[in-house]
Amino acid sequence: MSNKATLVVMAAGMGSRFGGLKQIAAVGKNGEAILDFSVYDAIEAGFDKVVFVINRKIEKDFKEIVGSRIEKKVAVEYVFQDLNDLPEGFVCPEGREKPWGTGQAILCCKDVVNTPFAVINADDYYGKNAFKQIFKSLTTDSDNYCMVGFRLCNTLTENGHVSRGVCTVVDGFLADVVERTKIIDCRFTEDDGATWTELSPDSVVSMNMWGFTPDIFGYLKTAFVDFLTEKGTELKSEFYLPSVVDALIKKGVKKAKVLVAEDKWYGVTYKEDKERVVSAIASFVDNGMYDKM
Repeated sequence: MSNKATLVVMAAGMGSRFGGLKQIAAVGKNGEAILDFSVYDAIEAGFDKVVFVINRKIEKDFKEIVGSRIEKKVAVEYVFQDLNDLPEGFVCPEGREKPWGTGQAILCCKDVVNTPFAVINADDYYGKNAFKQIFKSLTTDSDNYCMVGFRLCNTLTENGHVSRGVCTVVDGFLADVVERTKIIDCRFTEDDGATWTELSPDSVVSMNMWGFTPDIFGYLKTAFVDFLTEKGTELKSEFYLPSVVDALIKKGVKKAKVLVAEDKWYGVTYKEDKERVVSAIASFVDNGMYDKM
């Protein structure tokens, strides 16, 4: 196995619930965004290249505010998630503004990623241990995909609902992942709050920290065509990366090892979350975790 691994950072979402470009919102004492700390942790773990998936609308600001710093530390490439970047025979429906989802975001990287790679959200803080675990898996296990899961209770916010991929783990491998789009206080609803179903606080959930080999691009290409055939005329449907992985597992095509991070996840889903993230990051810096930034 090669010791080369790439980090793919999904930063194309426009942060509608947060109310701004949360991908580049400052949370560090010197103006750093969450992804500055994630990239630092990734480099420390062994990753030697970073690919940012961004929207062309934020290209200038993103490169000036974030990219200019990170390009000094590691090899960087940019790819663009575009509503109109569709397979032959498909067109974006009039009125659609929402990106096509995490599955398309990763498919956009097919021409610039040729090593095992990890995928993260730009606005999620995963912690050092998560990056160490996923880098080790990517560089020692050539056959399987992997994911770093977090305990549900460590991923919630007090300021609204969250969307999480709730995982079933069997013998250390992912058996099932179901996207629950409205979770509050370890309960989820599928009917706008008319009824609620309890979830264990210790449930393993996906925070979109995945590890893949480049063969995922072929599977995504096929699945994207299937998705567009079924839902391509809808204005808000999304092509979810976890759903593609789940389908491959169910068909017995691939296996995904589950690496569980017991650390607390931090993210800015809502603007009210920012104060908590800033405080947590400050404590990490004060404890010497990011002395070389």
